[in-house]
Amino acid sequence: MTRIKRGNVARKRRKKILKLAKGFRGSHSKLFRTAKQQVLKALKYSYIGRKHRKRNYRRLWIIRINAATRFYNINYSQFIYLLKKRNIALNRKVLSQLALIDEQAFTYFIQFIKSSNSSV
Repeated sequence: MTRIKRGNVARKRRKKILKLAKGFRGSHSKLFRTAKQQVLKALKYSYIGRKHRKRNYRRLWIIRINAATRFYNINYSQFIYLLKKRNIALNRKVLSQLALIDEQAFTYFIQFIKSSNSSV
């Protein structure tokens, strides 16, 4: 009977996992069983991390807008309320960049909102 050489698919599968585990510490990058567990865990955390990144950036933008608007004696919630009242549709990312990069434009923006608030 002829000899059957096995392991081509299994080797590819193991090499794929070990390649993903590259950079892990100790046996987590060397031994297949532990590497497989750590890769699954890492993939799960990377999925969760992509969701968290969106939350964290939104929080950062809100903090920046709040800090910038308090300089003009108005807090974040009032600022967002006035924006919605005036039908100004700018997202928080753009508002925070405006507050950070172009303070003069942000000042004009605040004054426009405040003046429109007093007339309404």
